Amino acid sequence: MKPPFPSSSSSYVLRKARLSPYLFTLLVFIVFVTILYGEDIGCIFGQIDALPPRPIRTTSESTHTRKLPFAIGRTPEGCDVFSGRWVRDEANRPLYEESECPYIQPQLTCQEHGRPEKDYQYWRWQPHGCDLPSFNATLMLETLRGKRMMFVGDSLNRGQYVSMVCLLHRLIPENAKSMETFDSLTVFTAKDYNATIEFYWAPFLLESNSDNAVVHRISDRIVRKGSINKHGRNWKGVDILVFNTYLWWMTGLKMKILKGSFDDEEKEIVEIPTEDAYRMAMKSMLRWVKLNMDRKKTRVFFTSMSPSHGKSIDWGGEPGKNCYNETTLIEDPNYWGSDCRKGVMRVIGEVFSRSKFPITFLNITQLSNYRKDAHTSIYKKQWNALTPEQLANPSSYADCVHWCLPGLQDTWNELLFAKLFYP
Repeated sequence: MKPPFPSSSSSYVLRKARLSPYLFTLLVFIVFVTILYGEDIGCIFGQIDALPPRPIRTTSESTHTRKLPFAIGRTPEGCDVFSGRWVRDEANRPLYEESECPYIQPQLTCQEHGRPEKDYQYWRWQPHGCDLPSFNATLMLETLRGKRMMFVGDSLNRGQYVSMVCLLHRLIPENAKSMETFDSLTVFTAKDYNATIEFYWAPFLLESNSDNAVVHRISDRIVRKGSINKHGRNWKGVDILVFNTYLWWMTGLKMKILKGSFDDEEKEIVEIPTEDAYRMAMKSMLRWVKLNMDRKKTRVFFTSMSPSHGKSIDWGGEPGKNCYNETTLIEDPNYWGSDCRKGVMRVIGEVFSRSKFPITFLNITQLSNYRKDAHTSIYKKQWNALTPEQLANPSSYADCVHWCLPGLQDTWNELLFAKLFYP
């Protein structure tokens, strides 16, 4: 209820207050501090107001009250497309052949690099009690007509990006498509559609000392606080945005945070718990999304952590081994690898639950946990010559982080397709 109009005497007091130079100076000072330290203040109050972790919703705002952009239907009530099982489907898998897609990086072409079997290509994700809609490349391309789709993150998000390109490019004539790389940005263009599918390298989302898209193997990783706009200026104008960030944060229990600039001669660097650093990045990302994305016209997705399979003891295997030579799936429905920090999942749930902008969460972690068979392992381009010791022990150089294409990451894009059109 509005307060009553002020009396004439109180009006006089208000007029005096408005004219007071002391009050004016105070207001200017408050505005200045808010602008200068807005992000720090926000983080402080975010810590004070911290709530217990909540379950992660697949969309940070209810889709029952507002139709999301690009949606043409709804997932059936009670259908969780991220909960299910893997079924063998040789009739409909793979969705494309490795040799048919020239855009796959040599780090992911397992058949070309000698993998002797293709069993990892024949698995289809089957949700409990419902079905995933079939991936429709024609619908996807028509939806992207005149638009930009961008994947932002690390090499795992780049793998999902390449998978999406492979799923679509066969419908585009050879002379009507191209792929170009400009530093951190790779752009696939479908010319007849005036559409682009892009990947932007930003492993922490924030500015870091690992931002070079080619040379970034740095063990002493440093992330700059409050620097989302360093990369974010390259994301403006995108219609469908797919974020990921996880693996690069997993350097230990603490993370180095730069408070000033990388150009400062004397740098102020502090160490904070990794989960607090990750929370800082998530809040920065959501703040950027709120300020730069139009909820009526655009969609934002966040892909959860991609598991690795570096310790075979996790699934009852021989100690000291890993994903090398693994060709079967993990059948325990409750399996959770030791490399997947549940604390990080809780941070995502906590931060996303407060978002005013609808972020669609692609919860690929559990379903990918079962796929110890799907990694590139030793079947990839090796950038450095292998030593005799490594050759004698293939497990020592097996890549149990990245995934063969075609393979698991095509399923990630089937889930993205489902949530884009049937949220």
